Amino acid sequence: MDLKVIENLLELIAKSEVNEVSIEEGDFKIKVKKKADVEQPSMPVQYQMPAPALQQPAGGQQPAPQQPAAGKKEGGDEEESDETSGEVVKSPIVGTFYRSPSPDDDPFVKVGDQVEEGQTICIVEAMKIMNEIESDYSGEIKKILVDDAEPVEYDQPLFIIG
Repeated sequence: MDLKVIENLLELIAKSEVNEVSIEEGDFKIKVKKKADVEQPSMPVQYQMPAPALQQPAGGQQPAPQQPAAGKKEGGDEEESDETSGEVVKSPIVGTFYRSPSPDDDPFVKVGDQVEEGQTICIVEAMKIMNEIESDYSGEIKKILVDDAEPVEYDQPLFIIG
């Protein structure tokens, strides 16, 4: 098919009320589809998840949540030794971190608690879905690196287990 024919076809489709055209001519195939107004409202819904991810680095990068946690629970020198001696549980998704199943309930785990591999240790809410995060390791919770109801990034450290 000649380039001139394709250009004319595009002009005709743009002027008409036709939303989609498919043409097959031998080995040549072309499909032209107009953007529909119906598709546009669904697109922002898909792009809402990155917005918290963009706000997270500006508001507090990964080191920033670790520093307040260190100030509340242990000194900065112990934090460095804990990180080198323990296993780090990271967030598998972007969302909001919760230590307990509901605001009135006790947290899943506290510093000093013993956990088993596969035990639920927190929840990360993403798009109104509560995702239970299980421990990848058995051991003692040495440090909780994120405050309750705080936004978390993908692969952000949440706990240190030793």
